[in-house]
Amino acid sequence: MSAVRLYPIFADLAGRSVLVVGGGNVAERKVAALLETGAIVCVGAPVFAQRLVAWAENGRISLISGEFAEEWLDHQWLVIAATSDAAVNAAVAAAAERQRIWANVVDDATLSSFQVPAVIDRAPLVVAVSTSGAAPVLARLVREQIERMLDPSLGALAALADRWRGRIRGRLTDLGQRRRFLERLFQGRVAEFVRRGQIAVAESTLTRELDDAAVTPAQGSVVLVGAGPGDAGLLTLKGLRALNEADVILHDRLVSRDVLALARRDADLIEVGKEAGTHHTTQEGIHALLLEHARAGKRVVRLKGGDSFVFGRGGEELEFLHAHGIAFEVVPGVTAALACAAYAGIPLTHRDHAQSVRLVTAHCKASLDTLDWPALATGRQTLAVYMGVAGLERICAGLIAHGRAGTTPAALIENGSRSEQRVVLGDLANLPQRARAHAVKSPALLIVGEVAALGAQLHWFAAAPLGDAPEPTALPRVA
Repeated sequence: MSAVRLYPIFADLAGRSVLVVGGGNVAERKVAALLETGAIVCVGAPVFAQRLVAWAENGRISLISGEFAEEWLDHQWLVIAATSDAAVNAAVAAAAERQRIWANVVDDATLSSFQVPAVIDRAPLVVAVSTSGAAPVLARLVREQIERMLDPSLGALAALADRWRGRIRGRLTDLGQRRRFLERLFQGRVAEFVRRGQIAVAESTLTRELDDAAVTPAQGSVVLVGAGPGDAGLLTLKGLRALNEADVILHDRLVSRDVLALARRDADLIEVGKEAGTHHTTQEGIHALLLEHARAGKRVVRLKGGDSFVFGRGGEELEFLHAHGIAFEVVPGVTAALACAAYAGIPLTHRDHAQSVRLVTAHCKASLDTLDWPALATGRQTLAVYMGVAGLERICAGLIAHGRAGTTPAALIENGSRSEQRVVLGDLANLPQRARAHAVKSPALLIVGEVAALGAQLHWFAAAPLGDAPEPTALPRVA
């Protein structure tokens, strides 16, 4: 069974009653954390640790002595069962369920209706880490890593932003302009002064920067981002940063949901995908959307599968933006030929078999008619053919007709780099039939050349290849 997915929530317990069942060291730790929130804590158990008794004597908590009874839950907002007795913990959980009170049973995710996460405290900034109760030690290790990443001054910076929130909202009424100002605030000179402990200097700097921002109109821009072929791990750090800064994201149909999930949650996502035979948005329509949102002062990301400059029409979009005076930037992506071949265990070049690579697109009949077939049929090279499924038979027949042997190894990589990746191996003569037999669909990349046969032994990702591949042609080793 998959672990239950939890809805992340931060509870305001200040002034609210919370029950802790148990009187030992574990209960003591839970009580200490609850007191930090301002909760009204009641602890019930037959025997209490010395520190719990001291807190009760000081009026910080109240104690109920005895065995657990359901009436202890009356008027409580939530309960934590922290005893060493499994039966008592189960009774607490069952009683809480009957009374619709949130319950956490320490180290028992199945009995808990909420989990207590590992916490990184930079109050008022708080980061919580949870594994849904599946691996608390892993959550602790992740917390330790995040602790090292987050500067202690972030709490003071968050408090500064809170004090200035009203004034910033009043001066910068446009949401996008305000967001960009805050991003600069948290990463620029103000943050640096806070790190130095110079809060007064930070405040005066914030005043000047806010005045400047209020009289400076928002400037729109466009970033062309290559999303790679699907695996979100192949998105570059710069691409991730662009997604997190974008107000509007115009994305292709083939951009994976995993990549889109990395975008800022309140960004406007607009699909502008084009599919062979079904053009949802024309290229001119995409140009118009880029211009509209950039002129409105938005930060626009044009998110393309693979790389924007490899059969992605990114050059045309930049020419349009340049002609209309829109600022732009390009973040390269891992193009499908590189990623799909790598995930299929097929090296595009090899000392024994291929000394060059050709990238070819075959998305329509017209593009096939313009190909230099004699050059493509030359040996000792690898062909990576984009969008080659629909024209697969013509491509294979054309290469054979112009001199490439029908026994030349070939591979189709469907959904390369994604969990559903499939690789079909064969040769120029039989690959079309194998593709039909396995119902291969777009997106799929075709690789032609002796290196394709290596996928049979070098595959490492997803399912094993389909079809028996011929042995690589024996060629003399290049000195």
